[in-house]
Amino acid sequence: MKNFTSPVYNVIGVPVEKVRANDYNPNRVAPPEMKLLELSIWEDGFTQPVVCYHDKENDEYIVVDGFHRYTIMKTSERIYAREKGKLPVVVINKELGERMASTIRHNRARGSHNIDLMSNIVAELLEMGKSDSWICKNIGMSADELLRLKQVTGLASLFRNEEYSQSWEIE
Repeated sequence: MKNFTSPVYNVIGVPVEKVRANDYNPNRVAPPEMKLLELSIWEDGFTQPVVCYHDKENDEYIVVDGFHRYTIMKTSERIYAREKGKLPVVVINKELGERMASTIRHNRARGSHNIDLMSNIVAELLEMGKSDSWICKNIGMSADELLRLKQVTGLASLFRNEEYSQSWEIE
């Protein structure tokens, strides 16, 4: 990638009112960890920006990674006041399927994601026309993991483009 600059070099302060959550994040954090995150942000400040996509048409920023940091900014009066309502954001410019894959990569790198929501994302990516190999490559799944996810969820639609071998033949 010639002339590529990592988004982290372009952190901007965005009014939190212009930021909204995506509707596909499979990551969940328990209440004790949310309290710890609030304390961490209070004690150390924001040490990582929230990754967003900028929807220019609506002039809003859609969270790709950092939903819980965003949530803390919205719910902690003391942090909101100290930060003057601005959330540190970096922007990535990717289409929806790529953003979904980015969210999964961020979550899986930290080691947590919800299987039900993960299956919804896989179904959506398949609906967008993404291949099994694209999904495996872009969200860090092995073919076996993807197959197990499809099997566990029991979603027949996830198998609709698969080729099947004959397990037996009628004579």
